Amino acid sequence: MAFGLHSPAMYQAIKFLHVATVIVSGSLFLLRGLWMTVESPRFLRRWVRIVPHVNDTVLLVSAIALCLLIDQYPFVQGWLTAKVLLLVLYIGLGMVAMRFGNTRKVRLTAWLAALLVFTCIVLIALTKHANPLPYLV
Repeated sequence: MAFGLHSPAMYQAIKFLHVATVIVSGSLFLLRGLWMTVESPRFLRRWVRIVPHVNDTVLLVSAIALCLLIDQYPFVQGWLTAKVLLLVLYIGLGMVAMRFGNTRKVRLTAWLAALLVFTCIVLIALTKHANPLPYLV
């Protein structure tokens, strides 16, 4: 099986990496939020601040590679545009939840909202439609 730049094997490898980093990203965000809500000292560990950023960088690079490989781009395809716009919202909510929320209630609300936005991003990716809600019924 060839691993040329545009080969099916390269696409599958990058897609696998992308999906794996999405799972890790969502899992770490969920775990960090749980630790935050119970005020666990684990939330303050150094790796908890570093690993998600490394993973999310790999996630972003793999997303860009996939766009280039399949010739589909945000602000051209509606479903990718929706994912990018929701990603910006997710990042903002995550920053409020994990760092900038002034009260516990604000942080918890932002965390729950971010989890909902993350779920929407995943649904859009699975359906390839900007509004995946009709596909859930």
